[in-house]
Amino acid sequence: MTMSTENGVGGLPVHIHGFALMHVAMRRDARRIAKAAPHVTRANAAPVASWFDQLREVIEWHHRTEDDVLFPALRKRVADFAEKEKGLAHDHTELDQSMLEVSKALHGDVSAAPAAAEKFENILLEHLKVEEPIVFPVFVDDLTRQQYLDIENQVMRSAGPGMRAFLFPWLFDGVDKRTAAVAAAVSIPPPVRLIGNTVLTWRYERMIAPVVDLGRR
Repeated sequence: MTMSTENGVGGLPVHIHGFALMHVAMRRDARRIAKAAPHVTRANAAPVASWFDQLREVIEWHHRTEDDVLFPALRKRVADFAEKEKGLAHDHTELDQSMLEVSKALHGDVSAAPAAAEKFENILLEHLKVEEPIVFPVFVDDLTRQQYLDIENQVMRSAGPGMRAFLFPWLFDGVDKRTAAVAAAVSIPPPVRLIGNTVLTWRYERMIAPVVDLGRR
């Protein structure tokens, strides 16, 4: 079994697709800002900066929930996770700093955006390369399906309404309908799933359109 999201979630058990799709979305948007950044000018920077600030917020939330909810729960349930955890890079600080540099460039000296975006993408990909082969086997081999989902539910409850408004359409951006539907059925409550497929998706698509357009140039 491939314990990586480098090629999507197809090689992973369905019950961890919600978590894995976060990593897929991070990879996608790291590429997206790297492609768009060389075409950002002072005239078109505002919508890109607004989108990236939202992306930065959701990635920082993901990191906080790993540090404050996920990893402590794994230490409690999995006897040797503390030892396995030593192999993690613990580079959330470095990754968060790289995102701050992108935001500063988009809000200020846009000529610095391409280099900042490239640095962010490289740091993110290295972070996932280290983390996934450690945590994914723990999710699958050391926890039951229900134990994992109980932890995931704790994580998702920590997302406020504003975060959820971006998080759910963001997770499924570019994901095929079958994969999205299966992951949503496992991880997202039905009422939230409905609004995520309508109003939130329309709002999200309007937000991301300028960034996608720049990346196509």
